[in-house]
Amino acid sequence: MTKKVLVTERLAEAGLAVLRDKGCEVDVKLKMTPEELIETVPGYDALIVRSATKVRKDVIDACPNLKVIARAGVGMDNIDVAYARSVGRTVLNTPNASSVSVAELALGHMLSVARSLNRSNQQMPLEGETHFADLKKQYSKGRELAGKTLGIIGFGRIGQRLAMNAIGIGMKVIFHDPFITEPKTLELKFFDGQSVKFTLAPSSLDEVLAQSDFISLHVPSQAKPLIGKAEIEKMKPGAILINAARGGVVDEAALVEAIENGKLCGAGLDVFQTEPTPPVALLMNKAISLSPHIGASTTDAQNKIGTEIAENVIIALAQ
Repeated sequence: MTKKVLVTERLAEAGLAVLRDKGCEVDVKLKMTPEELIETVPGYDALIVRSATKVRKDVIDACPNLKVIARAGVGMDNIDVAYARSVGRTVLNTPNASSVSVAELALGHMLSVARSLNRSNQQMPLEGETHFADLKKQYSKGRELAGKTLGIIGFGRIGQRLAMNAIGIGMKVIFHDPFITEPKTLELKFFDGQSVKFTLAPSSLDEVLAQSDFISLHVPSQAKPLIGKAEIEKMKPGAILINAARGGVVDEAALVEAIENGKLCGAGLDVFQTEPTPPVALLMNKAISLSPHIGASTTDAQNKIGTEIAENVIIALAQ
């Protein structure tokens, strides 16, 4: 019997092709209202969403024939995972597909703040022709990443990938993760087949805050900010904070205050508490490198996400 799959948000053509090649009937219906979703989904065997579509108890109860709920991405905050599994639904995501892209973006923000690239990129088009020497003087006080300490909070796939990137350019890496209590061995692989293994021991949160020149967050959504005024006070003077995890894990008002009073050198943010309308205080702060929640938004990652979720859905439907 042909399996029917409903896709409610954009999925890479590579993923859609995998589903269709395996004989699935695929319908792509974007920007559905909650009412439309409840009305439509009962006719399908699998539902593929990203982050915008909410799959709560009312949706799950409306589709007794639905076998698989798949999140094309990592975070599953928009899905009532526990309830879905309690009533026999298979819930999937793609934890591996975007790790490289998110880790590279975090590293990019580190470089951007350390060398004021975000600010110079804004000023060069406006003043580069007339004030080149002044701009050169203004932006000649950057810092190198090599030899500095990177503290990673949350040491899952993305955190581990960032650790390998950072070690590759000569940084010391320490990490904190409440779910990791034993040393972690990672393998850094090179283009020619060579590899190097290294082992990192976990540190306490306070140790990471106190010792790190750069801190990068890679944690799931939190009930309250993980990094607030008290945690910022424990950080090294002049440290740089990177958040490419989830909006809300950083107290943004406390962050702006710390930058303005000189406690922190700057920050790099890809996620915000109030998306898609971040506060002006963040957007206008020259010491903050900004991107519009694009951590996983590379062509490479989107193709991996689409292909991986499609393959996992096919396996789940066959069981």
